[in-house]
Amino acid sequence: MNRPIRVRIDLAALAHNLLIARRRAPRSQVLAVIKANAYGHGLLRAARALQDADGFAVLDLDAAIRLRESRFRRRIVLLQGFYAYDELPVIAENRLTVVIHHQEQIAMLASAWLPVKVDVFLKINTGMNRLGFKPSAFSAALRALQANRLIGDITLMTHFAGADEAGGAVAQLTEFNKWCGDLGLPCSMANSAAILNTPATHAEWVRPGIMLYGASPFQERAHSEFDLIPAMTLSSEIIAVQQLDHSDAVGYGANYRSDGARRVGIVACGYADGYPRLAPTGTPVLVDGQRTQTLGRVSMDMLCVDLLALPQAGVGSPVVLWGEGLAVDEVAQKAGTLGYELLCALAPRVPVIEV
Repeated sequence: MNRPIRVRIDLAALAHNLLIARRRAPRSQVLAVIKANAYGHGLLRAARALQDADGFAVLDLDAAIRLRESRFRRRIVLLQGFYAYDELPVIAENRLTVVIHHQEQIAMLASAWLPVKVDVFLKINTGMNRLGFKPSAFSAALRALQANRLIGDITLMTHFAGADEAGGAVAQLTEFNKWCGDLGLPCSMANSAAILNTPATHAEWVRPGIMLYGASPFQERAHSEFDLIPAMTLSSEIIAVQQLDHSDAVGYGANYRSDGARRVGIVACGYADGYPRLAPTGTPVLVDGQRTQTLGRVSMDMLCVDLLALPQAGVGSPVVLWGEGLAVDEVAQKAGTLGYELLCALAPRVPVIEV
């Protein structure tokens, strides 16, 4: 018999969250970010649920080709552009849009011969200091692209480092507008946090990511504040129950000892399934729909939960690790990480059910 752990992906929730993005930025086109296997939700599965988006953004060429082979015809943007000259014919053949963020890409495009024009997003570094042209080099990069007959539509873009903080996008937005505001070209700036928090950044294209999956981009603001619905629910069952006496330990390292008589449920879920290994005692979990906590260290295939206040719970009782009724962000915060990481870290061995 298979282990009871499973993940449920709610396709209607994905579509609902896309609608929230549209409502927040009604004058913008929506580029749905489905990189990292759609944040663990499944590339093609998420693309089908988000088919009303105006385009998709992915990281690697293979993902873009999979979308084209599955008959997705709308704009597909490669967020890191291309890495080698020999990728350009494939990009042109599949009519992909590429992000241009360094001079070597411009040089490769200048020496290429392609049967069709390639649309580009030209990235300016306004303070993230990760990818993109410094403002001092931006104008020359734009002129070089405009002079290249192989280049089709040009969209200007940047990425915010602190849009999830109060006023965190203001300085970068000011810098972007200083260099790009009067150029008459379409622009793309807003990630999930900026879509929800900074309307001045919306421009022609917005790029929702984490919000599409029903998680909040803000540490102090819950997904429910924005009417987002979690699309992924990781669940399992209790497969054994242990009775602890006073000072009995549970799990590796014996770093949790009971302060009295206590029932402990053993759940079929561990870090090999994608649950955070560093989640400490006290990480929230739902058992039979009621809130309780983990106890001791997370193992490779199991974790332990407190059943002291749940006398009805036993072998076979359903457990929600995150998702419906328990925000992934809350679990992540307790584990010292982000909801992004937990969603993306879901292990391939966990069965997926679509609803």
